[in-house]
Amino acid sequence: MEDKPLSAASRAKRKYNDANYERIPLDVKKGMKAVYKAAADAEGMSLNGYIQKAMEEKMKRKANETPPV
Repeated sequence: MEDKPLSAASRAKRKYNDANYERIPLDVKKGMKAVYKAAADAEGMSLNGYIQKAMEEKMKRKANETPPV
């Protein structure tokens, strides 16, 4: 099966995304994607946005932890 050539708009979007974003592959156990998607939907967020927010919140909590004296 041959790939159809990309439209000019698709090529422009790909060029922009390649220049401005990095991809992070994420593997999860079977069934967990649906669980995460449902949680994101409940918050009115995309799955991508939900995962990014969760990572940012964890990093903030970690940064605010004070080391034991």
